[in-house]
Amino acid sequence: MDHISRVGVFLEVVKNESFAGAARALGLTGPAISKQIKSLEDQLGVKLLSRTTRHVRLTEEGAIYYEKAQQALADLNEAEQQILELKAYPIGKLKVNAPMSFGTQFLTRPIAAFAEQYPEVELEVDFDDRWVDVVAEGFDVVIRIGALEDSTLMARRLAPCPVILCAGKKLLDKYGLPKSVEQLSEYPGVVYNRHQQKEVWRYRDNNGLIGTQTLNRNFAANTAEMQLEACLSGLGVSLLPIFSAEAYLKSGELMALLPEYSTYPELGIYALYPQNRYLSTRTRLFIDWLNKASEDFAWC
Repeated sequence: MDHISRVGVFLEVVKNESFAGAARALGLTGPAISKQIKSLEDQLGVKLLSRTTRHVRLTEEGAIYYEKAQQALADLNEAEQQILELKAYPIGKLKVNAPMSFGTQFLTRPIAAFAEQYPEVELEVDFDDRWVDVVAEGFDVVIRIGALEDSTLMARRLAPCPVILCAGKKLLDKYGLPKSVEQLSEYPGVVYNRHQQKEVWRYRDNNGLIGTQTLNRNFAANTAEMQLEACLSGLGVSLLPIFSAEAYLKSGELMALLPEYSTYPELGIYALYPQNRYLSTRTRLFIDWLNKASEDFAWC
């Protein structure tokens, strides 16, 4: 048995806290396990394990060796997996989450095209506006819209996502155009009520000054579609993401208010994924695919 195999035996003994447990896991005999550990200790010239009647414990030197050996074998396994994936067609499960409204409007076609291109990738797609726990729930890629915050996750920006203060023609026919931020207090408001979103509009003016204005909450919705429809129906001014408002701003059914102010902080559309040392080929290809698809977003 070579040196790397002896390291694997050592790691299995530590994992099971016994020679017998390691023997069962590896399909070897107890004496064979003992022989490999002794051989490794002889080679290193130190005692790695301390045996009692019930357990096997790491010595101080053993703890140091265990930490480094565990990482070294993990690196070798990752390298082997990466080489195999480079040689082969991407294969395996890919679990994806995205916001409901944005995903339904802009991701269904690209994701279906990806699945057609790579049939060996088993896609599991979840469109939901809740904030999922990427690692705990086993997601490979999560699409999020927001201001990027410090995180243990990796992120790739796919597109900008400005939030526009809008009003429909019916509302403007009744109230006219607001001349100042403060005048918004005289208008009814349509607000989004997910993820701690409230009635407060945080904005930045052309001089870079940041301020806030509270909208009059007249109608609340938990989807961009309902928020948009309420705004088009003249129920109030609303802060709408560009992907919902863009077509109606072009047609004139919606009007952007106070264009000298912009919502702050600026939002973006991001692909988030766990901070692994090795990114699987299927995950990398999927993120690249979405990045390419984002070039066709009308506002980009």
